Amino acid sequence: MTATQSPVTVHRFTMCFSSTPRGARLARRMCEHCLDAWGVPYDSDAHDAVTLVAAELCANAGRHGHVAGRDFRLRLTVTPATRTVRIEVTDTRGESLPRLPATATDDGEGGRGLLLVAALADRWGCTPRPDGPGKTVWAEYTVGTTGPVARSGPSATPS
Repeated sequence: MTATQSPVTVHRFTMCFSSTPRGARLARRMCEHCLDAWGVPYDSDAHDAVTLVAAELCANAGRHGHVAGRDFRLRLTVTPATRTVRIEVTDTRGESLPRLPATATDDGEGGRGLLLVAALADRWGCTPRPDGPGKTVWAEYTVGTTGPVARSGPSATPS
C-alpha cells in the first residue's frame, strides 16, 4: 500500500438474539442503527430495503429455525469498496431449509417474506452452518452510487 492509498474498511456487527418475535424486532432495530452509523442513512431507499430484508430473515429464524433454548445470530457486513451490504442470519435448524414459495399465501402461515427478500436483494441463498448444526440464510444488497456507504470514525460493535 502506498502512502496515498487508504486502508480498506469493512464494518461488521454480530450479535445473538432470542428466537422470538421480540428478538427479531431487536435485531431489526440494531440493523437500522448500524446502517445509519455506517453511512446508509435512515429513510433512504437502501436503508429501508436492507432493513426489510434483515427483518424478514430474522423473523424466519425465529419462526422456522427456532430450537428451544437456542438463539439466532445476525451478522451485518458493509464493504465500502464494493458498496455491498451482506446480511447473514444463522439458526440451529439445518433440516428446515428456506425455499421460495410458488405464490404468497394469506392463510396466516406466511409465504411473503422470502418473496420480498428475493425481490429486494441482489443475491440471496442458504449455506450449512460452519460451526455446528443449522444453517445460515444470507442476502446481499448493493447500495446505489450516490452518497457515502461508510463514514469515518467509530463503527458499531465489531464481531
